[in-house]
Formats: sequence, structure tokens, C-alpha cells
Amino acid sequence: MNPKLVATLLFASVCLIWGTTWMAMEIAVHSIPPITATGLRFVLAAPLLILAARKLNIPLMFPKGKKLEFALISVFYFAAPFTLMIFGEQYISSGLASIIFATMPVVVLVFAVLVHRQKVHIHQIAGLAIALFSLITIISNEMGVSANGSLIGVGALVLAVFMHATIYTSVQTRCQGIHVLTYNALPCLVAAVLLLIVGAFVERPDFSTFTSTSWLSVIYLGVVAGIGGIMAYFQLNKVASPFQASICFLVFPVIALGLDSVVNGRTISHESLIMMVILTAGVLLCKLPIELISKRFTRTASKVEKSS
Repeated sequence: MNPKLVATLLFASVCLIWGTTWMAMEIAVHSIPPITATGLRFVLAAPLLILAARKLNIPLMFPKGKKLEFALISVFYFAAPFTLMIFGEQYISSGLASIIFATMPVVVLVFAVLVHRQKVHIHQIAGLAIALFSLITIISNEMGVSANGSLIGVGALVLAVFMHATIYTSVQTRCQGIHVLTYNALPCLVAAVLLLIVGAFVERPDFSTFTSTSWLSVIYLGVVAGIGGIMAYFQLNKVASPFQASICFLVFPVIALGLDSVVNGRTISHESLIMMVILTAGVLLCKLPIELISKRFTRTASKVEKSS
């Protein structure tokens, strides 16, 4: 198959899965408490990830000396942030939640600069400023027209983003070479067990009250998002550049907003839509490789020289 077609199909798959995940979380939490819902999601995903690793002869255990990384990923990359995401959707729309989470590349850049002293370019600083200003404006607008308690939902999503970014930047160098299935399989299982135990004591869930739509949403989150999303994004990174793959973060909020409008009849304000376009431009600047800018300036300079 044509490599470009494969990359396009993988890109579309990732955007579609990530874009529909937010509505699935919103539906799941209608009748299933958030901690339990997230635990059930991981209970479904973990065995499939383990089975896939076994079939592909990929080690399940982290390398020696990586116990701390394993624990951090299990708790602060899986259990806590995913619970915060679904908890937050009890207070804000799935569309707004997706917009907040789409700023992940920006937050990762901030942590990379602060923690790893990564060199930052002027266009990335500009993108960071644009993205943060746009996000604050969108949140301010949408909290003004949403139900009471929206601050709790926004806070939960922001905290989830910071947790993901913190763990991603802190273990990125120490976990280089670890396969994506190793990175996900056992931590997902540990998170599932931990969340179901905590949920049993804190939420005391009554399974008889869980609706069929909530169950279907949890199954979708565990099987399609948990397996399909992970593997599609992993394969996408093999056939596309990191910059091209990261554009998924700009597309999936549009899908989430469209789905929220169709299913719930909710739309964000016109000003927020305009700010979302500006936010997208800011995130794009943050991820834009300096090599692309250098090539563009080089081409422009050569054309000027030829014309003169």
C-alpha cells in the first residue's frame, strides 16, 4: 500500500478515535462513578495490551532499575489523570474538555524547558504565549455560559494535562527504547486494580444502576480508544514525522466539538471559535521544527537573490 495513504489513514484513525473519546467519557459518567468507570476502562484495555505484547514477543516487564518509572506511569500517567478527565466532564462539556487537553504539546514544551533546560526558539515562545492567551479566553467565555461548578471541571482537566506533561517529560529520556506496549500494558493493569479498589471504598458503585449506554461507552474507551488509539498513534509515528503526528492534537478537538453539537446541541460562542483557531496556530508554532522555518527562509532568500 502507498506509504502516504497509510499515513493518511492512520492520521484519520487517531483523530477520529481521540475526537470521539471525549463524548464516550461524558456518556460513561452518566451512570458510572468516575473512578470506577476509569478502572473498568483499564480492566478491558489491559488484557488486550498484554495479549498484543505476547503475540509480538514484546517484553511486558520494564527494564531493571525502572521500578520508579513504572510506578509513576501507573499512577500519574494512567490512574490519576484519566480519572480527572472523566471526573471533569461531569461539570464541563466534552468539547471544552478536548480543547483544554489539546494544549498538551504546549505544556510539554514548558516542562521540557523548565526541567530539561531544552533550548527554545522565538517562534515557540510566540506560540506558547498565543496558545495560553487563547485557552484562557476560551475558558473564561465558556465558563460564563455553562452550568455552576464548571471551575471544578476546568481545574480537573488542567491538572490532568499537567500530570501527563510532567510524567512524559520526566520519564521520556529514562524510558527511551521501551516499546509502547511495554509502556502501556502492565501500568494499565496496575491502574485498573488500584482504581477499582479505591472506587469500591470511595464510590461504593451499584452495578445494577449502570445503564447500557454507559457500559457501551466504557467498552469503547477500553477496547477502541485503549487499543486502537495507542497502536494507531504508535504506527503513525513510524510513518510520519513527530511534527506531522502531533497535528492530531489540532484536529481531534474539532471532531469532539462537532460531536458534542450533534449529540447534545451544545455549541461554543463565536468568539471562542475564533480563539480556537488562534489557539491552534499557537500550538502549531510550539511544535513547528526550526528546520522547516530555516528551509523556508533559505528558499525565500534564494528566490530573492535570483530575482535580483
